[in-house]
Amino acid sequence: QFTEEKLGQAEKTELDAHLENLLSKAECTKLWTEKIMKQTEVLLQPNPNARIEEFVYEKLDRKAPSRMNNPELLGQYMIDAGNEFGPGTAYGNALIKCGETQKRIGTADRELIQTSAINFLTPLRNFIEGDYKTITKERKLLQNKRLDLDAAKTRLKKAKVAEARAASEQEVRITQSEFDRQAEITRLLLEGISSTHAHHLRCLNDFVEAQMTYYAQCYQYMLDLQKQLGSFPSTFLSNNNQSSTTPVQSVATPSVLASASASLPSVSNSVVTSGISELKSSSGSRKARVLYDYDAANSSELSLLADEVITVYSIPGMDSDWLMGERGNQKGKVPITYLELLN
Repeated sequence: QFTEEKLGQAEKTELDAHLENLLSKAECTKLWTEKIMKQTEVLLQPNPNARIEEFVYEKLDRKAPSRMNNPELLGQYMIDAGNEFGPGTAYGNALIKCGETQKRIGTADRELIQTSAINFLTPLRNFIEGDYKTITKERKLLQNKRLDLDAAKTRLKKAKVAEARAASEQEVRITQSEFDRQAEITRLLLEGISSTHAHHLRCLNDFVEAQMTYYAQCYQYMLDLQKQLGSFPSTFLSNNNQSSTTPVQSVATPSVLASASASLPSVSNSVVTSGISELKSSSGSRKARVLYDYDAANSSELSLLADEVITVYSIPGMDSDWLMGERGNQKGKVPITYLELLN
């Protein structure tokens, strides 16, 4: 029957339009669910080798070995380097702080992957490997029942003897009944696709919420880190061998710990002047204008606001890159790279 249909030598019973629309909707849902699921896996785990490893362990019903993810690995390298350079140094301390934040981001990344796998990827995979397989199975049964029905109709047309026609008519009634019953079963399964869409919508909301939590955590971690780091304008990060006369946009970037602020080289000739040396060698005080905002890293330092004027002086044994600053009743250490001495 199937061969004759393909050759155009036999008639074919067509499914009703509603059932055809349901079948098309199911195929479309399956296609896009697979694409979304695979791309989500790529988003959560960009390393293809790691994805293959996880797939193999899943098929073996074994737990994949726990390994550091990229943020955790970077964080560990930073911490190890900071300890090697010395936690008491500005750069070493900065590396340790950044490394700890990277490891916290790595932990948040693990939580995102785990939550997304449970609340989003698993329901999508269950549809592909469960519900859609059942639909495919029942659809094949419907196809077989349809072929049986059309074969019986063909035999009825060819029957010449009355007894043969009676037997063929009985066969058509039976195959028609079986076809109708299977079509109803398939239709009920296909109408469940709407419920699948509603379920996947809830899962999508869970995925978005997990992402929102992850990015909010990362933002808070970096915000906390920035409070511990000094903000340096890009002029301090330019090449020392170049003398630029063009003003550079003052964009604050969290680059080093506040305590490391004075250790970075500066290209500003107004900062490192003989006035600083004279002030350090004397016991007097000078007025200074603050060039950039500065957040104190601890209670021994003084927070600064750009363009304010403070009193500065040096005390014996003080680090060469720092001065004592006073504003009213407030006092504390301030980095000289943030100051311009006034005449």
